[in-house]
Formats: sequence, C-alpha cells, structure tokens
Amino acid sequence: MSAKAITSLLFTVALVYTLNRSWDFGKPIPPLGKFLDPFHGFWRNAESKDLKSSEEIISGLKDEVSIVYDSTLIPHIYAKNEEDLFFAQGYITAKYRLWQMEFQTHAAAGRISEIIGPAALDFDRGQRRLGMAYAAQNSVEEMEKDSIIKMVANRYSDGVNAYIKSLDYEKLPLEYKLLNYWPEQWTPLKSGLLLKYMAKTLNIQDKDFEMTNALKLFGKETLNLLYPDNEHVGDPIVDNPNGWNFKPVSLDKVAHALPKDFVQINQLEKSSTDIGSNNWAVSGIKTASGSPILCNDPHLELNLPSIWYIIHLSAPGFNSMGASLPGAPTVISGFNDSIAWGETNAQRDLVDWFKIEFKGKTKKDEYLSDGVWKPTKKVIEKFTAKGKEDTFDTVIYTHHGPVTYDESYHGDNEKNHYAFRWIAHDPSKELLAFYLLNKGKNHRDYMKALDHYTSPAQNFVFACVNGDIAMRIQGKYPVRRANEGRFVLDGTKTSDEWQAFIPSEQNITYKNPARGFVSSANQYPVDDTYPYYVTATNFEAYRNRRINQLLSEWKSITPQDMMKLQADNYNLKAAESLPGWLKMLDSAKLNNDEKIAFEKLRSWDFNNSITSEGASYYEAWLRTIYPMIWDEIFDSRVSLPEPTSYTTIKLIKEKPDLSFFDIKSTAEKETAVDIVRKSFSEGVKAIEKWRQEKKTNPEWAEFKDSYIQHLARLAPLSYHVKHGGNGSIVNAHSKRNGPSWRMVASLEKQGVKAWGVYPGGQSGNPGSPYYNNMIDVWSADHYFNLHFNSSTEQMNPFAMSSSTLKPEVK
Repeated sequence: MSAKAITSLLFTVALVYTLNRSWDFGKPIPPLGKFLDPFHGFWRNAESKDLKSSEEIISGLKDEVSIVYDSTLIPHIYAKNEEDLFFAQGYITAKYRLWQMEFQTHAAAGRISEIIGPAALDFDRGQRRLGMAYAAQNSVEEMEKDSIIKMVANRYSDGVNAYIKSLDYEKLPLEYKLLNYWPEQWTPLKSGLLLKYMAKTLNIQDKDFEMTNALKLFGKETLNLLYPDNEHVGDPIVDNPNGWNFKPVSLDKVAHALPKDFVQINQLEKSSTDIGSNNWAVSGIKTASGSPILCNDPHLELNLPSIWYIIHLSAPGFNSMGASLPGAPTVISGFNDSIAWGETNAQRDLVDWFKIEFKGKTKKDEYLSDGVWKPTKKVIEKFTAKGKEDTFDTVIYTHHGPVTYDESYHGDNEKNHYAFRWIAHDPSKELLAFYLLNKGKNHRDYMKALDHYTSPAQNFVFACVNGDIAMRIQGKYPVRRANEGRFVLDGTKTSDEWQAFIPSEQNITYKNPARGFVSSANQYPVDDTYPYYVTATNFEAYRNRRINQLLSEWKSITPQDMMKLQADNYNLKAAESLPGWLKMLDSAKLNNDEKIAFEKLRSWDFNNSITSEGASYYEAWLRTIYPMIWDEIFDSRVSLPEPTSYTTIKLIKEKPDLSFFDIKSTAEKETAVDIVRKSFSEGVKAIEKWRQEKKTNPEWAEFKDSYIQHLARLAPLSYHVKHGGNGSIVNAHSKRNGPSWRMVASLEKQGVKAWGVYPGGQSGNPGSPYYNNMIDVWSADHYFNLHFNSSTEQMNPFAMSSSTLKPEVK
C-alpha cells in the first residue's frame, strides 16, 4: 500500500472516530457524524408546512382515536372514552414537545447537569436543596389516592411512552441530537415535577432575609414606610366591605419575636418582578352580545418552545379547549361548551425560613424544637454530570422542610442554617382541580373543582353561558398573625410555626358584582375588612387600575374590544410621575441633548408603542433614578429588598426631603428635586450612548430589545421581536417576559366563541414551519380563531390534515 493510500486511510479512520464521539471544549459538542448524517441527522428534522393525513397502530389504546389538525397545527382530539383521550393527549403532546417536556422536568428535578455537564451542577444542587423532587413525590402520592386522577396521570404517561417507543435516531427531536442524549420513560412523577416547576416560578418569591436586614438597618418605622404590605392604591381584586359572613380562625395575639441578627446570605436567585398576569370577565350587561366575555393572559418568561400547547380534548362527557402545559394532562387556561376559566398569580407569601439550631455543627444529627432534640433526616443526593464522575450532596431535612443553605452551599462562610417551609411541599392534587374545571358546567362546579386546588395560589376567573361571572383567590394559606412571614423565623419554637390554615370556603371570592366585571392583575387581593393578614413580596400597582378604569367606562363591549385591551400600551406609571418630574427640571440649564429629550417627553402620549421615543427616554430615566435614590440599598454589605416603583414615585412627591434622597457618594445634601435633575441628565447620556452604539433612533421596540429565547439558550433558535408594552403596562411585554398566552372567550348560548395566540408555535421542532409561526401574529396583537367543534365532521372545513390512532390488535 502506498504512503498516500495509508495517509488517506488513517485520515478516514480519524475522521470517523472524531465525528462519532462527543467532545467537550467548555461546551459539549455532539457526535457530529450522527448529527450531520444526511439520512438520519438534523436534516431529517425539517418538516413541510403541508402535513399528510396518516394512520398509526399504537399499543395501549382501547379504541380508535381521531385527530384533526387545523391550519395552526392545533390538534382536535376525539376519543370514545377518557382513558384513550388522555393517552392521546400524552402521545400528541410528546410528538410535538417531547424535548421541552423532558428538559423542564430535568430542570425541576435538578438533573440538567446530566445533559449539559458540570456547568449546571450548582443549579442542580439548588433544585434538590429546595426539595423540588420531594414536593413532586408528595403530590403524586396524594393524587394516586384518587382513582380518577391516577387514571388521568397514568394514561397520559402511557401515551408519552408510546411515542418515545416509536422513535429512532432519525425522528429524534433536534435538541437530543445537539446535546447527544436519549429520552427516558415518562412517569406521573415527571408530570408532578412540571407542576412544581410552575409553582417555583409563581409562588416561591420571598424577601424574608432581606426584610430581616432592612429591619435591623432602618428600624420598624422606616421599614413600614419603604415596604408597606398594602400600598392602598386602586381597587383590590375583590372589594366586598363587611361582606365576609364567616367566623375566622383566630390565633393567640402574641407577636413573633423579631430577629436579632443580620442574615449575611444572598438569595440563590430572585424572581423577575415582571412575572404576573391579567384576567377579567365582563358580564352580559356590559357586552354587545349580552353574553359574558372572559379574558386571560399570563405573563411569564418567553421561551421557545412555548410554555403552552393549545389542544382540544373531546370524549363523551368531556369537551374542553385551551392552553395546556406540555407534560401535564388536561387544559390549564381555557373553556368548554359551558364555562371558561383562567388564572393570574395571587402573589401571596407561601414561603418561610426557620433558623435551625443543630446539636453539633458538623454532623447535624439533631435539631432543637421546644427544648427537645429531634432527629434530622439526611437525604444523599447523587449527581451524574455529563463527562464527570458522580458527585454527592447531603441535604438535611427537619419537620419544617429542607435546609437549603449551609457551609457547603451558598453559606457565604456563615454557619447560619435555615429550613425552607414552602406550601408546595405539602401533598396536593391540583390535577383533580383542572380535570373538574375542564368538565365543569356552572358556578357550582367551578367552586367544587377549586376546593381541590392548593398550590401555586392563583386568582381564578370564571364565566358561564348562563351569565354568571366570578373570581376566586384560591390556594392553601397559613393563618398569619400581623407581620408573620415578613422576616426569618425561630425554628427552635413551634409557636413560630404555621398553626392553622384558612378554611377553603373562607378564601376570597365573589360572584356577579354590581359593577358588571371581575378582574385581577396581581394587585392587593381584598378590602381591609377581610379578617386575615395578607402579605407578599409585592403587589402590582398600575396594570390593574388601567384595566378597571376602562372596564368601568366601556359599554356594549365586543371581543375585539377585549383584544385591544389586552394589547393596551398606555403607561399609567409615566402618566402619574412624568409631568411632575418635568416641572422639577430647570429648562434654562439644559444642554442641547437634554432639550431634545425634554421635548420628546413633554409631547409623549404615554403610550409605549413600537415607534415611541418618549417611552425610551422615560425608561432610561427610570433606570437611572432608581439606583440613585436607593444607593444605600444597592451598595449595602447585606442583601436588602428594593422598594416598589409606586412607593418610590410616591416618596419623591410626598417626602422630597427624605434622607434616602441624599446621595452617599457626594458631599452635598440632596433632595428629591436634585435627584430628579441629576438622574434626568444621566438618563439622557445613556440614551445618547445607546444611539451612538446602535446608530439608530431610540424607538421603544429597538431600545427595549425584546427576545424570545430557546429553552436551552441556543441563540440560533431564539428570536428578537418588535413589540410595544412594558412590565407595568397591560400589554406587559418587557425584555424577556410578556403575555405568554392570550385568550378571549365569548360565552354565548348559541355556542362558545374563542380566540387565542402565543409567541411561538405548536411544534417544538426548529425545523418545522410551525415552530415560530405565531410570533408575528402575536407581535401584531392579532389572534387565531380557536375552532371548537364537537365532532370531526364539523371540523372538516378547518382541517389541514387528520390522523387516526388505532389500537394494536393482538
């Protein structure tokens, strides 16, 4: 053999070896030979826009299931029994969203490092130490006690697994090929993990550590000035003065001992303040049709694949449609032929941290409780990070919950130990609540369904074809004494623990109010006559007032009016603050750039529209004024909470000589006027710097620079979008968060009509035209008609393709 032939052979062998193994150069690289294979690699993930009708033989079905896809790839599933219905839901959802389902449940379980390597180990340890799997397991065990939900969860899992069984490398979703791993079997525990992942997103917010530090630094009077439980702005969600006809649970009046020490531990993470939602229902007395209209748009982090998957589920006795969570059965926000429902986050504080005293600081075998040493439970967590030897972590559990911080994990070298008490750790069966909502026919069914719902606490809006509308703020809430839950608690005394829970029938609710609508936008939940203490990390101050103002004024409301309201860009925060700030400026001392900015702001209509430059100047001003006022907080050696924008703006107006307006780094004594002027100049400089870098005018959509990010943060599979709105605006679209699902449902007796859209697409496959086909429609504030028909024949005019799932004949 010649030298050239030998060289060629060696090169070929080396190339085959190189392309058929994974490599890690800081980031894992898949086996490129498999990935680039033209017959089985990523090329095979490309899909045509026109789908062919098909038949599939599937083991596990009892009877034939028909599926009709409309032009947006929404599946309308028609089954002959509920067991097959949920099997088909699992199968079809996995067909289009399998990788997303598994990636999110791996994240919840603290197993991402198995996929992407050691870089995720710290995140994984945090998830395990929060007790995410512990919470999911408790929930699943509780759900399995109910025969209906056990069937629903198991049949959904069977359907997912039937799809996984059908896969080969060619049909494997793209991300599995990119990250070089294979899907594992689905179980009800994974559905439980997904629901707890949502609970973590929505109801794990707390500022107990920061509030403890603020109390020590500022004292109680200043604390209440900067961080009031209730800012008393606008309407509460339920305004029902003295309408509470029940005897509340009463506890002793002994106040909790206030903590003595600073807590020099930074939070593992802070949830975005832009996570929230809007929902409302308008009575027929205010609509053009005489029928109620219900609207919902949950505001969450915007990712691809989308958080939601639209689906229509139909079987004898079951006919619902709307947004489902990929990985969990039933519809979460949607409608059926009688009722509609939707959720916003209730914001309530459902997290507490208890300081634990261990007997011996190293072994932590026992902890003190009412003078008695109790045994701890030690859970050894194993981490199998990709490309690394297994590592282990020991998590200590007390009766409160897991001890998240210690010397080995984010303890900042402090030997403080806190047990994490979270309502989502408790046994729950939220799936039963959604199952019953999906089948509900009236207000009584809605109330009965929500009796089974505990976490995450939500504001459930309701409307019915019979004309009823309602709101219920549902969750499992501890009965709290005044100030309980604002600070870290003493874990050595059971008197500091949760003593009782508010009975479900005493949760905040009302039906058919005289004003003709119900609404929620994460504001304070109830009027001052409600007998229970309510606290939270924050309550919303602007969106809710804008919504209620317009709903109060409007008459003969149409679904199109509701769509316009969901897309409303009016900036109430700016309208209430900007005129006063402009009056504080000394126009004679403004330079040329500042004069231009002044005129842009003076002539601005307070709408954060796509092309608005005034919106950009105002936002730049806000970003500058906030840290300038609260420099004592931002520069503190301990973690402190940040006052809300509403409180900040109110203090500028009402207490201009407050000591916080004095900038620490200067020798001068500043007031609110000085801060407003200095921050204006700095904000204008920021805009001019941005203009020079971007070489374009600061139109709002460009300045905001919103994008929808791939779940694994793969830049080529993410999208920048031009859209209006902002966090405190009804159209609550900020840089990374926004309306993740928009639904408008008209509850007409002749037949429910509904419209919906979200920023993504039904397919999770980046090679599919249905991966991002809804983004432009959503960005333009338009909607798709949600075809809701009771049979395949009625769906035929709207059908793009159909599929039949047939049981395997043995």
